[in-house]
Amino acid sequence: MTLATTHGEADVDEAAVRLGARVRELRKARGLTLVALAEATDLSHPFLSQVERGLANLSLQSLRRLALALETSPVELVAAVEQGPAPRRVEVVRSGSRRSTAEGFARGTATSLVRGSRPFTPIVVDSDALEPGETFVHAEDEFVYVLEGEAVVETDGKTHRLGMGDSIYYAGGVRHRWWSDSGAYRLLVVKQQAR
Repeated sequence: MTLATTHGEADVDEAAVRLGARVRELRKARGLTLVALAEATDLSHPFLSQVERGLANLSLQSLRRLALALETSPVELVAAVEQGPAPRRVEVVRSGSRRSTAEGFARGTATSLVRGSRPFTPIVVDSDALEPGETFVHAEDEFVYVLEGEAVVETDGKTHRLGMGDSIYYAGGVRHRWWSDSGAYRLLVVKQQAR
């Protein structure tokens, strides 16, 4: 499945251009060349150049590799695709108009609560993952609030058991992941955007 299959034909090119722009922005913020990013992801630099220009689509596996190499999450990259033109100063997003990210981007579903380029992105994550998944690390700060259920959040190898109403904030550079050993949970994740 490629990213293009999650969007209608009319907006495939626009979505690819937005994703490519976000990849380029993050690559430059991390001080990486296309060649260095290609080596880190095991993707060719000509292909990555096409991605950055909106001329190529990514598979889920390639998107995940890019996210890890760019020290971000696949959800943040997908949120770039959902962005429209310049954001409004005030934006109301009705619950029925939100779209979940494509399957496979998070362990469960992840829904971005805002559109457009913002200094932070609030995301609702619903999951029933009972085992720890891969660990993420990125330069930006992140805040996690447990809306429902219980979650185990691991930061730099230390586990924190969080119940409904509990939260955790960790600075950029902290390795992290979350799961539950007691069933389904819902999190509000607020991620700072790369500068």
